[in-house]
Amino acid sequence: MLKVQIQYKTHNKCHHKFCFSNHILRFGKFGIKVTSFNRISEPQLKSLEWSIIKKLKELSNNNKKTFKLWNLVNLNLNLTKLGQESRMGKGKGAVYSRAVFLKPGSILFEFDKISYQQLIEVFNFIRKKNLN
Repeated sequence: MLKVQIQYKTHNKCHHKFCFSNHILRFGKFGIKVTSFNRISEPQLKSLEWSIIKKLKELSNNNKKTFKLWNLVNLNLNLTKLGQESRMGKGKGAVYSRAVFLKPGSILFEFDKISYQQLIEVFNFIRKKNLN
Protein backbone atom coordinates (compact mmCIF):
# COMPACT_ATOMS: atom_id res chain seq x y z
CA MET A 1 0.00 0.00 0.00
CA LEU A 2 1.37 3.42 -0.97
CA LYS A 3 1.44 6.17 1.66
CA VAL A 4 1.11 9.74 0.45
CA GLN A 5 2.19 12.60 2.68
CA ILE A 6 0.38 15.89 2.11
CA GLN A 7 2.29 19.13 2.58
CA TYR A 8 0.10 21.75 4.26
CA LYS A 9 0.60 25.49 4.07
CA THR A 10 2.34 27.10 6.98
CA HIS A 11 -0.68 28.98 8.31
CA ASN A 12 -2.60 25.74 8.84
CA LYS A 13 -2.31 24.64 12.45
CA CYS A 14 -1.63 21.16 13.70
CA HIS A 15 -4.39 18.62 13.14
CA HIS A 16 -5.23 16.79 16.35
CA LYS A 17 -5.26 13.35 14.79
CA PHE A 18 -3.30 10.30 15.82
CA CYS A 19 -2.62 8.87 12.36
CA PHE A 20 1.17 8.72 12.27
CA SER A 21 3.82 6.04 12.41
CA ASN A 22 6.56 7.78 14.40
CA HIS A 23 5.68 6.19 17.74
CA ILE A 24 7.73 2.97 17.47
CA LEU A 25 11.48 2.69 18.09
CA ARG A 26 13.28 1.86 14.85
CA PHE A 27 16.99 2.51 15.33
CA GLY A 28 17.98 2.45 19.01
CA LYS A 29 17.12 0.83 22.33
CA PHE A 30 15.79 3.96 24.06
CA GLY A 31 13.90 7.03 22.90
CA ILE A 32 12.38 10.34 23.99
CA LYS A 33 8.65 10.69 23.35
CA VAL A 34 6.45 13.78 23.26
CA THR A 35 3.63 13.88 25.84
CA SER A 36 1.47 16.77 24.55
CA PHE A 37 0.65 18.75 21.43
CA ASN A 38 3.21 21.50 20.99
CA ARG A 39 5.41 23.33 18.50
CA ILE A 40 9.19 23.22 18.66
CA SER A 41 11.39 25.61 16.70
CA GLU A 42 14.78 25.00 15.13
CA PRO A 43 16.83 26.82 17.81
CA GLN A 44 15.04 24.88 20.57
CA LEU A 45 15.67 21.56 18.81
CA LYS A 46 19.35 22.36 18.16
CA SER A 47 19.80 23.46 21.78
CA LEU A 48 18.21 20.26 23.07
CA GLU A 49 20.28 18.05 20.77
CA TRP A 50 23.51 19.88 21.66
CA SER A 51 22.86 19.59 25.40
CA ILE A 52 22.01 15.86 25.11
CA ILE A 53 25.23 15.18 23.20
CA LYS A 54 27.23 17.21 25.71
CA LYS A 55 25.72 15.33 28.66
CA LEU A 56 26.25 11.92 27.04
CA LYS A 57 29.89 12.75 26.28
CA GLU A 58 30.31 13.82 29.90
CA LEU A 59 28.85 10.52 31.15
CA SER A 60 30.85 8.31 28.79
CA ASN A 61 34.46 7.38 29.42
CA ASN A 62 37.16 9.97 28.62
CA ASN A 63 34.71 12.24 26.75
CA LYS A 64 34.65 9.95 23.73
CA LYS A 65 31.57 9.58 21.57
CA THR A 66 30.78 5.88 22.02
CA PHE A 67 27.00 6.28 21.86
CA LYS A 68 24.64 6.65 18.90
CA LEU A 69 21.97 9.35 18.67
CA TRP A 70 19.28 9.73 16.02
CA ASN A 71 17.25 12.91 15.56
CA LEU A 72 13.88 11.90 14.10
CA VAL A 73 12.30 15.34 13.81
CA ASN A 74 11.71 16.79 10.35
CA LEU A 75 11.25 20.57 10.47
CA ASN A 76 8.48 21.13 7.93
CA LEU A 77 7.04 24.51 8.92
CA ASN A 78 8.57 27.81 7.80
CA LEU A 79 8.13 30.66 10.26
CA THR A 80 7.84 34.01 8.50
CA LYS A 81 7.90 37.50 9.91
CA LEU A 82 6.83 40.84 8.52
CA GLY A 83 7.32 44.17 10.27
CA GLN A 84 4.72 45.18 12.87
CA GLU A 85 3.83 48.52 11.23
CA SER A 86 3.94 47.43 7.59
CA ARG A 87 0.95 48.00 5.35
CA MET A 88 -1.33 45.24 4.21
CA GLY A 89 -0.32 43.18 1.23
CA LYS A 90 3.18 42.50 -0.07
CA GLY A 91 3.25 38.87 1.10
CA LYS A 92 4.06 37.15 4.36
CA GLY A 93 7.65 38.26 4.85
CA ALA A 94 11.00 36.52 4.96
CA VAL A 95 11.55 33.12 6.55
CA TYR A 96 13.40 33.58 9.85
CA SER A 97 13.21 30.08 11.31
CA ARG A 98 11.75 26.62 10.89
CA ALA A 99 9.55 24.59 13.22
CA VAL A 100 7.43 21.46 13.54
CA PHE A 101 4.17 20.63 15.31
CA LEU A 102 4.59 17.66 17.64
CA LYS A 103 1.89 15.17 18.50
CA PRO A 104 1.79 13.08 21.68
CA GLY A 105 3.60 9.78 21.30
CA SER A 106 5.92 10.82 18.49
CA ILE A 107 9.61 10.13 19.10
CA LEU A 108 12.13 12.99 19.09
CA PHE A 109 15.43 11.18 19.67
CA GLU A 110 16.62 7.59 19.83
CA PHE A 111 19.69 6.33 21.69
CA ASP A 112 21.85 3.25 21.38
CA LYS A 113 25.04 1.96 23.04
CA ILE A 114 24.31 3.64 26.39
CA SER A 115 23.42 2.11 29.73
CA TYR A 116 20.12 2.49 31.53
CA GLN A 117 21.81 4.50 34.32
CA GLN A 118 23.22 6.99 31.78
CA LEU A 119 19.80 7.28 30.21
CA ILE A 120 18.15 8.14 33.55
CA GLU A 121 20.75 10.86 34.17
CA VAL A 122 20.17 12.32 30.68
CA PHE A 123 16.39 12.34 31.22
CA ASN A 124 16.75 14.10 34.57
CA PHE A 125 19.05 16.65 32.92
CA ILE A 126 16.55 17.27 30.10
CA ARG A 127 13.66 17.61 32.53
CA LYS A 128 15.49 20.39 34.40
CA LYS A 129 16.57 22.22 31.24
CA ASN A 130 14.61 25.31 30.20
CA LEU A 131 14.19 25.55 26.41
CA ASN A 132 13.51 29.26 25.96
